[in-house]
Amino acid sequence: MWGSERVTCKKAVVAVVNGEDLKLFKNTGIGNTPKLTALPVGDVSIDNKGSGGRHASSSANPADHQQDEDAFAAGVADMLNKKAMSGGLDHLMVIAAPRTLGEIRKHYHKALEAKLAGEIAKDLTGHSVADIEKAIGAA
Repeated sequence: MWGSERVTCKKAVVAVVNGEDLKLFKNTGIGNTPKLTALPVGDVSIDNKGSGGRHASSSANPADHQQDEDAFAAGVADMLNKKAMSGGLDHLMVIAAPRTLGEIRKHYHKALEAKLAGEIAKDLTGHSVADIEKAIGAA
């Protein structure tokens, strides 16, 4: 979908996310030849502990880290929703660890969905910008 007619994705924001890290980039490339420049991230709210309710923590299932990752994903979605609604982005590509991507999707606002250029279900947060560009070009 990245190179589709709808979006050549020049000036698209690219969010690279896993359960605890977010990197934002601006694409200045064209079509299937992305060129990413880092953007400031800001703070991601992790107050949404209700996210991922099916992963409740208990003595039998001590998964606090999963709740924290789900809350982070919800916080990322909230940040992206606000950018979409305020006109802070025209197009968005989300690259996220598969589980994190699933959690983020639950929180997409319709304004964000309308600006979504594509998604890649892969954890690339620890990878170089060149690796991220390559993954986008191949999408």
